Amino acid sequence: MRNYFILLIALLCMACADDKKNGNDAAENAATDDIPMLVRDIRKCSKLYTSEYNIRKIVTYSDEPRLKGKILGHEVDMKMPVGDRKIAIPMNVTLKGYIDFSDFSEKNVRREGRRIIVTLPQPQVAVTASKIDQAGVKEYVSMMRSRFSDAEMAEFEKQGRQAVVNSIPRLDIKETAAVNAAKILIPMIVKMGYDEKVITIEMRNEGLGMRD
Repeated sequence: MRNYFILLIALLCMACADDKKNGNDAAENAATDDIPMLVRDIRKCSKLYTSEYNIRKIVTYSDEPRLKGKILGHEVDMKMPVGDRKIAIPMNVTLKGYIDFSDFSEKNVRREGRRIIVTLPQPQVAVTASKIDQAGVKEYVSMMRSRFSDAEMAEFEKQGRQAVVNSIPRLDIKETAAVNAAKILIPMIVKMGYDEKVITIEMRNEGLGMRD
């Protein structure tokens, strides 16, 4: 009789262990089945703009005509007596950082045990606006020189935009875009039944994409 009870207890323990294992497997499978749904929800975000920078840039230009060349075999480099043209152009440039989820797929989501890891696409930066502060333009043109033309002003604005673009690597707009995207995605994942503690949002280190 004693051996019978020991055998019965052993069988019950094995049954409980199998039930627990089956329960874990079912939970794991359910979590795995959630991934396609998660991918679909994230792709709906399309271009997710998550950061914005307003940069003020002053473009300066000085035009001093000079005579350069050779006279009687001598090198000549001298300022021409026709007057100078100088200008300082303040302008405002708006940059926006965003994540493009149009190609987001199940390759961007993986599970490690109970943990779910989402890899963000490469953040992009776009110049969404630039405008010259006309009221702040400072211009000096001598009487013998013509004023700056609209074409020259447009070229100066283009140079100012490019200078701002060149300064992007020194800004933290990439990291800010990724952090703010994580703040949006984590609540979406939590709503699907995941504990916030097991969610990891990571970003590939592939440099900074640029759109103009």
